[in-house]
Amino acid sequence: MTNVSYKMTSRSEVPLTDGRRERSRSSRSKIVAAMLDLVGKGDVAPSAVRVAEVAGVGLRSVFRHFDDMDELYREMGEVIEAQVMPIILQPPTGATWREKLFDIADRRAMVFETILPYRISANLKRFQSPYLMQDYRRILRLESDTIGSYLPAMVKADVAGTHGLNVILSFQTWRLLRHDQELPFEDAKAVVRRLLGHAMAGMPED
Repeated sequence: MTNVSYKMTSRSEVPLTDGRRERSRSSRSKIVAAMLDLVGKGDVAPSAVRVAEVAGVGLRSVFRHFDDMDELYREMGEVIEAQVMPIILQPPTGATWREKLFDIADRRAMVFETILPYRISANLKRFQSPYLMQDYRRILRLESDTIGSYLPAMVKADVAGTHGLNVILSFQTWRLLRHDQELPFEDAKAVVRRLLGHAMAGMPED
């Protein structure tokens, strides 16, 4: 029979341990919230010092919870993805593949608008982070696969045309319209819909 030993914990130690865990969870949440707040307000590359200041914790606390800034970016990405993934994965409405793509375009406008500052921030950092670069390529594949799943075989056979659809419906196009050209949301959305309509005009129906 195997002997199993248990460490006895006094009543006085339990709340102390629980309290430490709660403070640890609270500090971590504050750090992530500070990162989200800073990036959301336009600081696309906040320093660890700045994150600590906004979170109201010490700099050492930041790196006690996160090995490096990459890990903090990763957690920020997970929070944002959890918010928008239900919208992304919802099947588009429409009787034809064209109508479905227009619905995808409208839905992506909402999603891209929500994640705009965070994705810009991650895009800047990805050239210095293998993880962020890998995650960036994962998202591109997801976006491309989503479009491809609703295209008829004859449309997919037009490789150049299919790539064009992906460019029109990409985050980079949305960033260019909203961030670089500073178009209002509805104007940017109208540009995407027009480009999409023109691109689909010469494609087969099915």
